[in-house]
Amino acid sequence: MTSRNSTTFGEYIRHLRNKNGITLTKLAASLDLDSANLSKMENGIRDFDEKRLIKLATFFKLNFEDLRKEYISDQIGKKIYETNCSHELLVVAEEKAEYRRLKDHKK
Repeated sequence: MTSRNSTTFGEYIRHLRNKNGITLTKLAASLDLDSANLSKMENGIRDFDEKRLIKLATFFKLNFEDLRKEYISDQIGKKIYETNCSHELLVVAEEKAEYRRLKDHKK
């Protein structure tokens, strides 16, 4: 799967849907959603529920881990945007993430 760096996760879902000729109603039904909620997700009004990622991956025959990375990177990007994070803050956050990885690895 190629990264969709210049789109939101909702836009990515719309891209997949349109590329495959799938209607909003059909995809929504396969995800146990109504089409209005899926439309809100595609338009960035609502967040996609992470618990539905496996259904989305299965529907489009995508690698789950790749799709999950796409989703998580969008969530992180959204948080960075909403909090107006500085580069320095991101560097510290990455250092803390690395600390957690090392700490868990020692267990």
